[in-house]
Amino acid sequence: MAKREIAVLAGGCFWCLEAVFAELIGVLRVTSGYCGGARAHPSYEQVCSGATGHAEAVSIEYDAELLTYRDLLEVFFAIHDPTTPDRQGHDVGSQYRSAIFFQTPAQEALARQVIAEQAAHHSSQPIVTEINPAAAFWPAETHHQNYFALHPRQPYCQAVVAPKLAKFRAKFRSRAKSQPTDPT
Repeated sequence: MAKREIAVLAGGCFWCLEAVFAELIGVLRVTSGYCGGARAHPSYEQVCSGATGHAEAVSIEYDAELLTYRDLLEVFFAIHDPTTPDRQGHDVGSQYRSAIFFQTPAQEALARQVIAEQAAHHSSQPIVTEINPAAAFWPAETHHQNYFALHPRQPYCQAVVAPKLAKFRAKFRSRAKSQPTDPT
């Protein structure tokens, strides 16, 4: 029986995070959505306007018997830039910020520890990843779920998502569920 736990992370476009975490051994489900803002049931357009305060995020349900919260954070910091405020690459705005929405005091403590460790690796630039208490997580619209798997040839997916997935596969090969062929 799986020991199910939840992690909520924001680090740029949720399509990127979802594609990577869906391939991680121990992850049971990844849901793209919105977190950290004030508006209930926001739409993609509302979040993209920057007016809701939400970040594009993923809710990761995982088996804590197979995968630790630290493992998730290690992958998270390897696939996005935690030193750029309100942006990831060409995606700019507060909805693309780097944030960890902790569910428990233990997650908060570990997030703070991992960020301190990351700061040692990024000594020239400060880590700007927010650490916030769990907030309401609003699933994104259906057409945003499993986006990369359904649209691997879409230009954004090829230019942005696929390279992050390739980086994950290269660095965490032993933790990947499979090594699917590159759709590009």
